[in-house]
Amino acid sequence: MKVLLVGAGAREHALAWRLAQSPSLSELHAAPGNPGIAALGRCHPVRADDRDGLLGLALTLGTELAIIGPEGPLVAGVADELRRNGIAVFGPSSAAARIEGSKSFAKDVLRAAGVPAAEALSVARPPCVVKADGLAAGKGVFVCRTRDELELALRSVQALGGGMVIEELLEGREVSVFALSDGREVVPVAAAQDFKRIGDGDTGPNTGGMGAYSLDDLDALTEAVHRPVIAELARRGTPFVGCLFAGLMVTDDGPKVLEFNARFGDPETQVIVPRLHGDVLDVLLQTARGNLSRATVATDPSSAVTVVLASPGYPESSDYAGVTIHGLDDAAADGALVFQGGTAVRDGRVVTMGGRILSVTGTGATVPEARANAYRAVAHVSFEGVRFRRDIAAAIDG
Repeated sequence: MKVLLVGAGAREHALAWRLAQSPSLSELHAAPGNPGIAALGRCHPVRADDRDGLLGLALTLGTELAIIGPEGPLVAGVADELRRNGIAVFGPSSAAARIEGSKSFAKDVLRAAGVPAAEALSVARPPCVVKADGLAAGKGVFVCRTRDELELALRSVQALGGGMVIEELLEGREVSVFALSDGREVVPVAAAQDFKRIGDGDTGPNTGGMGAYSLDDLDALTEAVHRPVIAELARRGTPFVGCLFAGLMVTDDGPKVLEFNARFGDPETQVIVPRLHGDVLDVLLQTARGNLSRATVATDPSSAVTVVLASPGYPESSDYAGVTIHGLDDAAADGALVFQGGTAVRDGRVVTMGGRILSVTGTGATVPEARANAYRAVAHVSFEGVRFRRDIAAAIDG
């Protein structure tokens, strides 16, 4: 099977690594890809949001399945353009991707589906959560416990443009739950916990994610959250095809939805794919073809932990280019999976090119073992100004 993977981050590298193990894969292409993906397939200099360019590339390659990684192209309708031209796509239509592209739309779907969620507030006063209504690369959510934090959040969201949503501040354990849908059926995939803030102890501003570890709280959450939402989207004439990622807060009153994403998460994918069994490519193809009724996704009982290595100015700035990265081979030789995100090749050297540069993933029988393996590998990797959290999964003792 000829596959076109759209995207350039560590999430896409992790997916490419797993797809490359499929016996049904004949050719793996990526647009635009990154140096890590280039070691597994062929990369093409076409932007992930270039609908016409991606369509031309897909048709030229004879693509049998397109897998769209990032949220931006999905919301912009890349999947629609490819489907209109006869290409099977793993990824929702623009209309269904509004579940991520518009917080207010997601609220409306949740109300109609009867799924518990954080309550919207009519007045912004602490404690509360302020969210940009549109896409913000994971940086549009502000937890406000004080008046000063609220005023900063309001200014920051206004600077992004578009609307905003004010919600109650929920307390509990945050969990990311992933499930596949072909528009009707729902198949659980995995769960993980993401660490969103830049600093140890959950301090500093939100980021796209600084690390994650894998969890097993899955089937009951998928039935309570994903299935009614998938049914509601289908009822509206916008069936969701792809990966629906629910960000939940598990409170004393049960799980409540914080947000939805219309794709695999980053960095959660980096701890999910090492645990998957079977031919993942075949399952993604059946999803795209609307034929998930007999599919299952099996996961290994082991654990995985990923640590994100970011540039010194992240998340305020992702403009960090040309700095040589050392120790990639040493980390891999130590048993880690090193997924490249913001990287490029210059004069034969792998260099930085972005904000979140690498995701270093360790696996083990338990979360503490996987965490130890991940941080041992992180110690091999260096580039000037590197920053990372040192407390990813530190509170987990088994």
